[in-house]
Amino acid sequence: MGRGKIEIKRIENPTNRQVTYSKRRNGIMKKAQELTVLCDAKVSLIMFSNTGKFHEYTSPTTTTKKIYDQYQKTLGMDLWNTHYQRMQENLRKLKEINNKLRREIRHRMGEDLNDLTYDELRGLEQKMDDSIAIVRERKYHVIKTQTDTCKKKVKNLEERYGNLILEFEANGEDPHHEYGLVDNEGDYDSAVAFANGVSNLYAFRLHPSHPNLHHGDGFGQHDLRLA
Repeated sequence: MGRGKIEIKRIENPTNRQVTYSKRRNGIMKKAQELTVLCDAKVSLIMFSNTGKFHEYTSPTTTTKKIYDQYQKTLGMDLWNTHYQRMQENLRKLKEINNKLRREIRHRMGEDLNDLTYDELRGLEQKMDDSIAIVRERKYHVIKTQTDTCKKKVKNLEERYGNLILEFEANGEDPHHEYGLVDNEGDYDSAVAFANGVSNLYAFRLHPSHPNLHHGDGFGQHDLRLA
């Protein structure tokens, strides 16, 4: 029983499409090799799959470049020169863009303004005003962020101070009388240290009448700070 004809159209299933490509690629590679051996032909075969994979077959006695050179010679055209001209044109456009950007930078720095017309100067002024507005808005945003952060740190310090007072009072102690606990608004060093990222810093002064304060303890009348 003979094989049925296959309708030549795009295979929708991607798996079947890839399998068919692999099989037929191997087949055409084999045919190109046979053509090279049987007929002493120069063959160059280049293929790209729909996934971008590259496959190539070239006769053992030649290279793809030699095939291209012979192709150009036969047709009387220069593919390389055409490609070079396109590259030169692309380079010229890139140089124009680069020169334009450099000129705009000099204008924004207040240089090379003599050749500008009134309308061009007015447009440049408007662009700079818009840029200044954006920079100023960003500056205010940074200031607000830093201020909010500082306020949060101060609030956190006040909460810690209040919790410490409640802890002393819960233990039936008078923090101001027995420990000489300094009010947070009076302890400038602690507030500054906390604002700079140092947490859990409290200031104490041992009261002279406190039972733990003796001359032999080495504290004397000096302040004692606990971190």
